[in-house]
This record gives sequence, structure tokens and C-alpha cells, in this order.
Amino acid sequence: MRLTLWSPLAPLVLGVAALVFGIDQLHKYWMLNVYGINEKASVSITFFFDLVMVWNKGVSYGLFTTHTQEWLIALSLVITGVLWIWACGSQRAFTAAAIALVIGGALANAFDRALRGAVADFFHFHYQGFSWYVFNLADVAIVAGVVLLMYESLFMEQASGRRGKA
Repeated sequence: MRLTLWSPLAPLVLGVAALVFGIDQLHKYWMLNVYGINEKASVSITFFFDLVMVWNKGVSYGLFTTHTQEWLIALSLVITGVLWIWACGSQRAFTAAAIALVIGGALANAFDRALRGAVADFFHFHYQGFSWYVFNLADVAIVAGVVLLMYESLFMEQASGRRGKA
């Protein structure tokens, strides 16, 4: 991987990250200002899925709630910078797009922290006493990006390595 701040894949990264950011922020705006989730109790969609309103002052699973929002915003921006360099140094559009999903989600949640003082989360899965954490579309993008990077690392690298040896 080469250290670069711009590459032919940079527009792809910007586009995917901006799309994730925009969709997440539009959804949060709709949930808060149109649907009015703040005024509603938990809204049961299925027996295992509810719409709820949770203001997360921490990170995943509510970790680091004792840290200030400024600290978490700064950490998000540093991580985003590192991810940007990684994406620009990558040789594959697949890698760059996966990283862009993480960047877009991280920036959307950092924007929430800056604008609202916490991250707005809405989706709650549960089943027979087991409760998954509450999350939002930015979190979905982050997890999807990480899963795609893991997939690439486990399966695509092996396949390209076998092709190169043949």
C-alpha cells in the first residue's frame, strides 16, 4: 500500500461516503422531525424488531460514555483520515468502496455528536429476552464495510493469489 491522499479511486470513495452520510442524515431527520419518534414509545414492527429513540453518548454498545463528545468526534476524524489514506492507497474498487462505507457511517455519527450532542439510534432487534444494541443506518454501513473488508481479506485475496501462481 502506498501513502497517498488522492488516487483514481478517491472519487468513488467520496461518492460512496457522501451517499452513506446523506442517506443516514435524511433518515435521522425524517425519524426525528417527520415521524416524531421522540414523542412515541417503542413502536413494535414485528415480534423481534422495534423502532425506538435512544441518544447514544458513547460508541458501540454504549462504551466510552464517560468521554466528552469532542473527544469522540476527534477520534472519529482521526480514524476517518487513516481510512481515507488506506482507501486512496488501495488498488481495488471493492476495497475502496468498503472503506468508504465505514467513512460515511463514521462521519454521519460524528456529525450527530457535533450537532445533537449524541448519536440518534432507532433500530432495536430482540428475541425472548435477548436484546441486541440499538443502532442506525450509519452503523449498518460501518458494519457492512467491515464485513466486506473481512470477506475480501479471507476470500478474494486467496483467489487472486491462486490466479497469480497459475
